[in-house]
Amino acid sequence: MRIDLHTHSTASDGTDTPADLVRKADAAGLDVVALTDHDTTRGHAEALSVLPAGLTLVTGAELSCRLDGIGMHMLAYLFDPDDPALLAERELVRDDRVPRAKGMIAKLNALGVPVTWEQVARIAGDGSVGRPHVASALVELGVVPTVSDAFTQEWLADGGRAYMEKHETDPFEALRLVKDAGGVAVFAHPAASKRGRTVPESAIAALAEAGLDGIEVDHMDHEPDTRARLRGLAKELGLLVTGSSDYHGSRKTCVLGEFTTDPEVYGEITRRATGAFPVPGAGGV
Repeated sequence: MRIDLHTHSTASDGTDTPADLVRKADAAGLDVVALTDHDTTRGHAEALSVLPAGLTLVTGAELSCRLDGIGMHMLAYLFDPDDPALLAERELVRDDRVPRAKGMIAKLNALGVPVTWEQVARIAGDGSVGRPHVASALVELGVVPTVSDAFTQEWLADGGRAYMEKHETDPFEALRLVKDAGGVAVFAHPAASKRGRTVPESAIAALAEAGLDGIEVDHMDHEPDTRARLRGLAKELGLLVTGSSDYHGSRKTCVLGEFTTDPEVYGEITRRATGAFPVPGAGGV
């Protein structure tokens, strides 16, 4: 089985619609794909409506968190999407995205970059606006060559010249909410230092003690030596190890199935979940 547990659609900051994403996942030879848009489950219904036969969808979301001033992301799988407490927290995060984006635009304008809210809103479309949309605007303006080049201290990285904070959930609270909603929690790209500061291993250990299920080890932002170190840490802490593409369509260079999750780990994730269950495709429409 080929299993990719981290992808994004136009419901957040990807460039493929949920329908196109699952079709491409099928064409890429995946057996299982998780749709994990940022702080939203809005793309799930569309993906399920056209899910190809032979492809299974894992419903999920990537939750925006912050610990001691350091941004981090929590992949939540197979939770009850209607759980009121988790839904309310996701809405708090999403509602803060627009004023945050406008704040970044104001900072960029002060730096002489003629980006506008209208440009960023056009790029975001119906998705939850985020830094990648602002980064794409910088690419359009020729300020940086790629989206990744916008995530530096010069521009949009944590603490960068045009960075703005937004409401983000304490990861221990996020973990509690996901668990209470019957979900499984995996720390996304925990050592992706090119994105900015990362939390120390002691924090990962504390999260493991609090019930964290796993860490995303095989990821494009982890070098081979980092993956080996994280694999050892996961074994020490009794955490599951996942691998994923973090696919964003044309917004990033990664491809579907670039990294995958072991079928035994996937099986354990599905066994632990009680809020929702993987959905096998029936051919869609």
